[in-house]
Amino acid sequence: MTDVKLFLKIKDNNSLAFQQFYNKYYQRLLSYIITFTKDRDQAKDIVQEAFVILWTNRESIDTSKSPKSYIFFVARNIFIDHYRKEKRDLQFLIELKETALSEQIENDSEEIKQRIEKMKRMIENLPEKCKIILKLSKIEGLNYQEIANHLNISPKTVESQMRIAFNKIREQFSEEDLIFFFSFYRSVHFN
Repeated sequence: MTDVKLFLKIKDNNSLAFQQFYNKYYQRLLSYIITFTKDRDQAKDIVQEAFVILWTNRESIDTSKSPKSYIFFVARNIFIDHYRKEKRDLQFLIELKETALSEQIENDSEEIKQRIEKMKRMIENLPEKCKIILKLSKIEGLNYQEIANHLNISPKTVESQMRIAFNKIREQFSEEDLIFFFSFYRSVHFN
């Protein structure tokens, strides 16, 4: 039976004619769509959808056109629609990730600024000797002996003042903030 006769029978609700047409073109159409999708499962879905559209719209089929061209045209258009939707979805996901990353960077940056300001205020409120010793140790990188020599005090006094400073810091900062404090202290410049 010719494709045109099959199409005429399909148009008249003949499911056997539809089955014959399906059997005749399924593999060819699948091979054709795989060349676009590069994915057999996705191609199968598209081909199935094309045949569903054919059956659903059978009453409005233009029998003057080539049945083979019709089903290939429908399948190609379905692929194009899927491809455009995937591109839109992918673009949306990319934009969503970029927005989330940008917001996270802004939030992290603001949080770091707030922590640095808190650290500066807390250090400025330390007793004067503790403040000087802490800055010499953490900013200048001097060891206890070097600080003692620089300030003309004993290393035990330096150790004692550092202990006082750290106790006051622990009172003000959570454990997470303490890690931040020790990680970033050297990079923060104080007046």
